[in-house]
Amino acid sequence: MASVSGRADGGIEGDFHVAKSTRAVLVVDTSTLDELGLVPGDLREQITTAGLTGVTLLEPGTLLRIGEMTFRVNGECEPCTHIGELLGVEDREAFRISLQGRRGATCTVVQAGVARVGDPVEAISATEGASRSATPAVR
Repeated sequence: MASVSGRADGGIEGDFHVAKSTRAVLVVDTSTLDELGLVPGDLREQITTAGLTGVTLLEPGTLLRIGEMTFRVNGECEPCTHIGELLGVEDREAFRISLQGRRGATCTVVQAGVARVGDPVEAISATEGASRSATPAVR
């Protein structure tokens, strides 16, 4: 998908989680996927970034600006065995454990708009106001 649209106080238009307010959008970095031998979408993320390592551990309240959209990080997505089941992993519990601290960040859209593949990503700390940048591969 070349672009996605977000719904304020929700998620990505057309996605199952669009009307949810806390686990509306899952953001994962390609470094996690690469380490696990996975491809974008395998962890059921709506947005995959490149260069935002540690996205899972971003402080709740951190803002992510991607294209025209702004997301609020709600916290870490807790790993479950269901993902391993969906991926056909033989040892689902071992796979769940391998996702600890890197399953992604759950977010809510706070400013609606459009995000496109290649749009820059900016993470703005909730407490310090400091920011860092990355490049997304929107899925």
